Amino acid sequence: MIRADRGSVLVATERQMVRAKPSTRLLKSASGPLDLPGTGDWVALLAPEDLDVPLVEAVLDRMSAIVRGDPAGTSEVQVLAANVDVVFVVDPIAEPPNLRRIERELSLAWESGARPVVVLTKADLSADMETAYRQVQEVALGVDVVVTSALARDGIEQLLDFTRGHQTAVLIGPSGAGKSTLVNALLGENRQATREVRVNDGRGRHTTVVRELIPIGDGVLIDTPGLRALGLTGSEDGIASAFPDIEQLAGSCRFRDCRHVDEPGCAVLLAVESGALPSDRLDSFHKLTREAQVIAAKTDARLRADEERKAKSISKAAKEYFQRFGRH
Repeated sequence: MIRADRGSVLVATERQMVRAKPSTRLLKSASGPLDLPGTGDWVALLAPEDLDVPLVEAVLDRMSAIVRGDPAGTSEVQVLAANVDVVFVVDPIAEPPNLRRIERELSLAWESGARPVVVLTKADLSADMETAYRQVQEVALGVDVVVTSALARDGIEQLLDFTRGHQTAVLIGPSGAGKSTLVNALLGENRQATREVRVNDGRGRHTTVVRELIPIGDGVLIDTPGLRALGLTGSEDGIASAFPDIEQLAGSCRFRDCRHVDEPGCAVLLAVESGALPSDRLDSFHKLTREAQVIAAKTDARLRADEERKAKSISKAAKEYFQRFGRH
């Protein structure tokens, strides 16, 4: 699927591009936005001659998916991109890098099942590129970090290598990070509109307004709008992958269920005391873990409520049936 708009989707078939819409059956069977088609999905189309618009009857199983939680804190989740191989976590370094946001985005990227790559943009505007690069490397453990300047084409070939061999990559990052400029540099043409960031606060407006799949060589690139908020989904697996240093230290804690708060014999706290582990990194780990646990609890409560509603509906239907026809 190339892109999703309100009420319809653009799908690439073997022969052509077609505009389609989700079928009534798909909408009724979906338990939430996660079950509806998103950019990068493979879908099954029903297109009989008597229909003006083809219908999306099913979303095929996803190999991977970038999923974010509702920024409002509900248990709903949203698919940003499906069936991706590489996640480009884009962060500008015209100002010092936002390490806490990078940690959050890496948690979501690892959770997706795809390979994260941190892309530092606007290197030509950085006052201290080497320091910014080193700081990001210290939090992006086990992840490639690529420094780019789209206007000078620095780092562009290195990024293109990640899309070769029929790979699908997705760009995620805040508004004003330079994603559209980066897309243009990767394509070698001015396809995506770009805007200057605001002078007073350095923030940008959403140049890209939809998630769209763009062919790039023999690979595919998915551009996404700037995301001001990236809520977690309730799973802690991605967080563990984004904080391998803490996970490794946790193996030496006295208690297997150590929370790394005030427990005796906590190897993580000892590392903070000795300076081997920055305290703000542990604070970030705790913050993301608490957020994931809150979302997980809300999800469990919603699922229980759904089951209770279904059970009451079935009971009511059965009662009405027996009142009408009696028991045999």
